[in-house]
Amino acid sequence: MIGILCGRIRVEEKALFESLRRRGIPFERIDEDRLQLPVGGDIPGIDVVLDRSIHHGRSMYSLALLNAAGIPTVNSGRVAQICGDKILTSSALAAAGVPVPKTVIAFTRDAALEAIEQMGYPVVLKPMVGSWGRLLAKINDRDAAEAVLEHKETLGSYQHGIFYIQEFVRKPERDIRAIVIGDQTVGAIYRTAEHWITNTARTGQASPCPVTPAIHELCQQAAAAVGGGFLAVDLLEHEDGVLVNELNYTPEFHGFIRATGIPVADLVIDYLQQVRKAEAVA
Repeated sequence: MIGILCGRIRVEEKALFESLRRRGIPFERIDEDRLQLPVGGDIPGIDVVLDRSIHHGRSMYSLALLNAAGIPTVNSGRVAQICGDKILTSSALAAAGVPVPKTVIAFTRDAALEAIEQMGYPVVLKPMVGSWGRLLAKINDRDAAEAVLEHKETLGSYQHGIFYIQEFVRKPERDIRAIVIGDQTVGAIYRTAEHWITNTARTGQASPCPVTPAIHELCQQAAAAVGGGFLAVDLLEHEDGVLVNELNYTPEFHGFIRATGIPVADLVIDYLQQVRKAEAVA
């Protein structure tokens, strides 16, 4: 039995359910709002779980508990922990030799301001945890830096008092999102926008991007650095080459399907079947 962990049912979850029904594969929707996971327990009858939660904390802890109980998940709790935290992601990528934008972490406003001045304007401030291009700030000068740093420091959450500072990469009004499933880079799209934030959840428009051997190799290196599985890899075209910006461990893919025609839901179900069979053999 395949379990699909989710709260909100979006276009992607409907596509996954439809793929499972069409192929006659038994599955159960695991409603995260009603889920109870006893420490040291499991979910009887579930062989493998696909995480589709949009809540990082719920994902990370649910997957960790399921893995501890011997239930394989896509993705693993460790992958969720790394990819859900931009600092851990950047650190894992850099340690594996994957090219990433210049990034500095600081823990006080004064240290962050000094790091920004040394890096040079403009820079981008990002939250440690977040998606859909929210709470990003492009800092163009010292006045803006001082204001944004003060605002973040007074927001209350400890996470906002940890400053993730990244160089502003002058990409050609687009970025690249590739989808990796296991050892396959199944496809990629350009996300194009006049705004510097190109997420399709904002103003980005999707169009097909060819998966060159170089893109495939870079995506596979990035996925391996965080633990692999079903991932979206975001790439930035830089004058010195392509950089890996971040990875998403529960990617949305309806825009990707519209742009490419690639049946992502079917490919994900295929991969879940492979994970289940591999676990049964082990």
